[in-house]
Amino acid sequence: MNGEIERIKVCLNGGRGRAEHPDVPITASELAREAAAAVAAGAEAVHLHPRSANGSESLAARDVGAAVAAVRRACPGTPVGVSTGLWISGGDVAARGAAVAGWADLPPQARPDFASVNAHEPGMADVLEMLGRAGVAAEAGVWSAAAARKVVAAGPGAGWLRILVEVVGSPAAEAVAVAEEILDQLDRPALTAPILLHGEGAACWPLVRHAARLGLPTRIGLEDTTTGPDGQPVTGNAELVSQALAAWTATRLRA
Repeated sequence: MNGEIERIKVCLNGGRGRAEHPDVPITASELAREAAAAVAAGAEAVHLHPRSANGSESLAARDVGAAVAAVRRACPGTPVGVSTGLWISGGDVAARGAAVAGWADLPPQARPDFASVNAHEPGMADVLEMLGRAGVAAEAGVWSAAAARKVVAAGPGAGWLRILVEVVGSPAAEAVAVAEEILDQLDRPALTAPILLHGEGAACWPLVRHAARLGLPTRIGLEDTTTGPDGQPVTGNAELVSQALAAWTATRLRA
């Protein structure tokens, strides 16, 4: 599995709780159900945030392994990835590193194909080393122009599977401009990893369409938004994938 994405990745849950959407998947079986529905709707890869027994986000090998194995059984052949977000370890860089190091002991069917590593967070090099030891590919999470410059400075030796340009906290009207500022910093001959463009919240739908105009894949799911392009609540990840594919395809045809 190489994690190649032509159009869309689904992000099943992130850190959302049921108060934000009643069908946010929490348990391994719920993640598997939502992943299967999203893949049936057209998603080409799955990104998820494993949870502990109390429902909180987790980097622990037992929680990561249970979630990944369940999704892989439900979606055979579909690449499955997770987050290494520092907030999941409460901002503790050493604890994050120790948890990710534990993934090397997971059996192959329970080990993620890839994991996102946010370039703006401390300890990026250590996480990349731990992922390499576990045989897990790394995606660069790039939230700003400064983070983009850090990824470029790391060079091809970082071995990124993919660069995720992620616009977080921007109003819809500013989303494209913010994305272009980041993309400009990534326009370097030495950086050959493919780019995926997406936004969260209000930036989500403008960037689904902008990704299509640029011929880039995008991301959608309950982690990024709980509403469709018309602002109406959605039933779940599968509906978001269907709506995003329709918007991406229609925009691409006009590009």
